[in-house]
Amino acid sequence: MGTEPHRFFPPFRLDRENAQLWRGGQEIRLRRKTFDVLLYLVDHPGQLVTKAALLDAIWADVTVSNSMPATCVAELRRALGDEAKVPRLVETVHGRGYRFIAKLKTSESLAQPSPQIGAKTIMVGRSDELAQLRSRYSRVVEGQRQVIFVTGEAGIGKSTFVHAFLDSMAQQGSVRIARGQCVQQYGAGEPYMPVLEGISRLGHEQGGDRLIELLNRFAPTWLAQIPALLTREERAKLLSEIQGVTQQRMLREMTQALEALATEAPLMFFLEDLHWSDFSTLELIASIARRGERARLLILGTYRPVEILANDHPLRTMKQERAGAAADSWDLSASGDARK
Repeated sequence: MGTEPHRFFPPFRLDRENAQLWRGGQEIRLRRKTFDVLLYLVDHPGQLVTKAALLDAIWADVTVSNSMPATCVAELRRALGDEAKVPRLVETVHGRGYRFIAKLKTSESLAQPSPQIGAKTIMVGRSDELAQLRSRYSRVVEGQRQVIFVTGEAGIGKSTFVHAFLDSMAQQGSVRIARGQCVQQYGAGEPYMPVLEGISRLGHEQGGDRLIELLNRFAPTWLAQIPALLTREERAKLLSEIQGVTQQRMLREMTQALEALATEAPLMFFLEDLHWSDFSTLELIASIARRGERARLLILGTYRPVEILANDHPLRTMKQERAGAAADSWDLSASGDARK
């Protein structure tokens, strides 16, 4: 099973020889150990792979925390757009390990028409919504910024729907796609966490050098918070130059940086599970939505309506205040009812 140079689990292709993971024509950058974990799981499809087995196979020569397999699997899920609660690719066997559950295909079988993972679920009762979303994206290409929310309860397929849309757009032309996920935080939480994640991942993809250049020019306070994109010396120098950072400065910097990036190619920023978002991220979305300047920029977020029923939920407050925003935004119900 482990001798084939390429492993296919559409829309992904795993290139063993070059240690690369591809979604169509877009490379998905992974840390080496995270890639090795994926490779090991793919080489044992349908089998229970214990954490001990992963530690022995991937970290045989070093001593690491027992949590390293879980950390790598979490990174994989973010990169692949998989959901722990409703997995399509990697299933967690609680207390024991993991199982790769996606169906692997050979290069020969891929030569025949076949739907992508999740495509059947999306296209049955979802084709109208996808068409409307693509229509909205055509406005983005023309320079009309958009803020769109995809709503629905847990397990209804919000992420699968959005990933199908993003994949279809990526195959049609030049576009940058950033992806960040909100997680439930206790206490104050980390400001801008999903945005920083999305920017960091974008910086490791093709064109990452240009992103770093733009961040250094327009958003140095943000760049300083993403150590993965800088050397230790570069970050120390940048931190010494940045003093008196304020919330308004950070909002202004990132808004300008995203707009500058979108002048070179349309930019789609997918923020998942906004019902768990920190308040700062929501402020950034609102700031982007209020601006009237032309920008090939789409902010696409998912959330569960039941989670924002409280009157003081920041997402609910932001949506109410957004009525007068310059950006054209709407709610696209994952249940099939698209409405303004």
